Amino acid sequence: MRTRIKVCFIASPEEARMAIAAGADALGLVAHMPSGPGPIPDERIAGIAQQIPPPITAVLLTSRTDAEAIADHVDKTGVPCIQIVNHIDPAEYQALRQRLPGRKFLQVIHVENEAALDLAKVYAGLADALLLDSGRPGAAELGGTGRVHDWAVSARLVASVSVPVFLAGGLNPGNVSQAIRTVRPFGVDVCSGLRPDGRLDAGKLAAFAASVMNT
Repeated sequence: MRTRIKVCFIASPEEARMAIAAGADALGLVAHMPSGPGPIPDERIAGIAQQIPPPITAVLLTSRTDAEAIADHVDKTGVPCIQIVNHIDPAEYQALRQRLPGRKFLQVIHVENEAALDLAKVYAGLADALLLDSGRPGAAELGGTGRVHDWAVSARLVASVSVPVFLAGGLNPGNVSQAIRTVRPFGVDVCSGLRPDGRLDAGKLAAFAASVMNT
């Protein structure tokens, strides 16, 4: 099965078109975060999302943690898929489903240690997909770290759940093939590994996509 590609930190329609042309299946639009690079205003997120053609998926990254606040964020941006970057109370999912029918939810699990395996069992029954990242929620660090976490834990996690799992955290053109062979994720998510100076680098993007497609 083909490994999907999600390109995050999309900051403009031009970057969106570049990523789509390279073969991206999903584009991450980062809203306000307590830390890390890449956030853009909600108004710009809405404008970019409107220009992303199906079947490419626009994904809103939100750091909000309760259902009503997340739903309000989605209403403002109009994005069809929501990436919840914090470990929210699982009870919020029932309210989210009621408030946002038809939307898809991508729940981030920060792989700090083997406790991520227990989190996965909970969220796999609630979200449509999981995304494994390298943040530290206790330190208000929710992504964009450029750090690789323990892929052995991630591989066990992927094997233990039935929902699709994206792998993030420190991926780049040089290590993504090894990451896919080790973890066997449904998809990979890349952010800082393609932005040496903060801007999406066309050469690195093409190399990353080629590595994924040839693995």
